[in-house]
Amino acid sequence: MKKVLLFSVLLVAGLVGSQALPPLMEPIADEYAFTVRVLAMTCLAFIMIRVGYEFDIDRSNLRQYGWDYVVAATAAAFPWIFCCLYFVLVMLPRATWGSVDVWRESLLASRFAAPTSAGVLFSMLAAAGLATTWLFHKARVLAIFDDLDTVLLMIPLTMLMVGARWQLGMVVLIMAAQVWIAWKFLHRVRLPASWPWVLGYAAAITGAVELVSYLSHTLDSDVPVHIEVLLPAFVLGTIMARPAGLKPGAHGRGEAPPEHVTGPESPMERRIATAISALFMALVGLSMPAFIGAEPTEAAGAEPGAGSALTRLTPEMGWGMIAVHVLAITVLSNLGKMFPALCYRKEASRRERLALAIGMWPRGEVGAGVLVVSMSYGIGGPVVAVAMLSLALNLTLTGAFILIIRRMVTAGLARVAPEPGAG
Repeated sequence: MKKVLLFSVLLVAGLVGSQALPPLMEPIADEYAFTVRVLAMTCLAFIMIRVGYEFDIDRSNLRQYGWDYVVAATAAAFPWIFCCLYFVLVMLPRATWGSVDVWRESLLASRFAAPTSAGVLFSMLAAAGLATTWLFHKARVLAIFDDLDTVLLMIPLTMLMVGARWQLGMVVLIMAAQVWIAWKFLHRVRLPASWPWVLGYAAAITGAVELVSYLSHTLDSDVPVHIEVLLPAFVLGTIMARPAGLKPGAHGRGEAPPEHVTGPESPMERRIATAISALFMALVGLSMPAFIGAEPTEAAGAEPGAGSALTRLTPEMGWGMIAVHVLAITVLSNLGKMFPALCYRKEASRRERLALAIGMWPRGEVGAGVLVVSMSYGIGGPVVAVAMLSLALNLTLTGAFILIIRRMVTAGLARVAPEPGAG
């Protein structure tokens, strides 16, 4: 469990740095933020390529993937709905409940609670020695679908803010094309898989994503095309051919990889992957938006000084009341992730299913990205402060979540996972 402790310390250290460093970096604030973002995206892409490399699709059991997507979608939707209702019905006066603007902005701001942090979850579960369990393989599918659903739903939410734009349709087409590529070329493309190559692929994907965002921003600054690195990196991993005789994850069961294998299964590769995961943890913390003294920015095209409905209508409150709201939102957002505990009764024990649901609790870079988008449209005030602090609290508790999961899974009820994608 030393890795879990190390990763937890790095997460917290990064989170502290996200609040302490920006004022010190003010002369180069843009360059600093860009560097942190690009490094975090590159590390995430590296992790997701390796996850895709070990992923298999059971083509004879496609109905299972459809059900997995439904489960993941509910695990993303319930926290979002719970938090939105809380923001409006608890934090705002009754007189504002009928405001369309209040509901529209709350729907966007509360989406921060939806996505599970796939990179954080996979790295932490692997560090806890759970990479070969049923829980890990199922969480891998659900977390990817969870983030995919979050990105898809951000499209109509963005349309509520700025109207229908061509960029949003392009994002859908790009995502559909990636899913088709993963299906068509699953583990059929021979590419070098050692860590320098994978890191190079990750950097190239990050560069491509940043370039697309920059070019689209020059065409329409209101709605630039933004593609998360998670899906393209995962797809690249799924199409990479594996050496004959390789059993992904075999080292976790005490099996040595074939002598000719020098790729991701070798001990040195695993050490490098652990170091990159550790760096990613610190960068996730550093990527958190500043919530101490933060002010919302005006959205492009917005009327100067107009502000948002949430900013104008949410009553001012002291830190004590904000703390109460933070705890309430954190509980609600994690309660919304519990639906998987009611599913998969034929596949796993009740304890494993409960551990799976808790495994969906970690939040991170994607949720922080949603908050940044919300602030870009002028949304601020106590609602966004509560959302940021809740995300920070959840991030801080990630290590504790993983320890709870490990204890539950290793309490004599865990079983060796079936082939990925089966069941």
